Amino acid sequence: MPFILLIGAGVLLLVGWIGLRMKPAPFPPYHQPTPALDVTPLPDDLPAPVERYYRVTVGDQLPIIESAVITGTAKIRFMGIPFQGRMRFTHRAGFDYRHYMEATLFGFPLMKVNEWYLNGSGRLELPFGVVANEPKVNSAANLGLWGESLWLPSLLVTDPRVRWEAIDDTSARLVVPSGAGEDSFTVTFDSATGLISRLETMRWKDVKDSAKTRWVLEPLGWETFHGMKLPSPAAATWETEGTPWLVSSITDIAYNVDVSAYVTARGL
Repeated sequence: MPFILLIGAGVLLLVGWIGLRMKPAPFPPYHQPTPALDVTPLPDDLPAPVERYYRVTVGDQLPIIESAVITGTAKIRFMGIPFQGRMRFTHRAGFDYRHYMEATLFGFPLMKVNEWYLNGSGRLELPFGVVANEPKVNSAANLGLWGESLWLPSLLVTDPRVRWEAIDDTSARLVVPSGAGEDSFTVTFDSATGLISRLETMRWKDVKDSAKTRWVLEPLGWETFHGMKLPSPAAATWETEGTPWLVSSITDIAYNVDVSAYVTARGL
């Protein structure tokens, strides 16, 4: 009897392992297409590695981005368990976002996560509870908004609240608004390609923490959408964990679409 139970447990583990590795179908593209995008010239006062990055990825004419709906697939680690998943991130460029993510088993939703950052206030609806308008969450969400703005690349030049500061030939500091003050990322560029290789900042990981944790974003590849070369896949890692908790791959992105109602909604 114990041997039969052992076999049964092994079969369940195998089935679970297969289910966790099965990729879900991606969400459909956003229902509104990207219109023709207005452009503005690339400024001539950017630090050298930043200017090179934009010339490589966007060119000398920057699209003016006001909103984005980013659709993709994801590998998500939740409570130590790696899931396949899918995501839809909605941005009102530089101000608000909504995240909707599904962790799946056999390609079907097992857990659904809704997150908002609206008017400077963060709200997380997780399977084990809700966290809302907590100062550390608000701070972390703001950094998340600007980190994800790598997918809205020209915003990091066209937004007057944002500035780049020179460090050396392969790195620069990205300074972004944060409440009544500012926050910053250190951005490292590949010396051969000019592309971003790493973006990092100190960020609150948990409301119970007494100190911030280094948060690292790393492009693992690059894909072209609407004439712009964007990070995909891209990994997000807490330095204390050592490996990415999220690896996102874009399947569709719509710019300058109406998100006024969608950014405050729930689900897909």
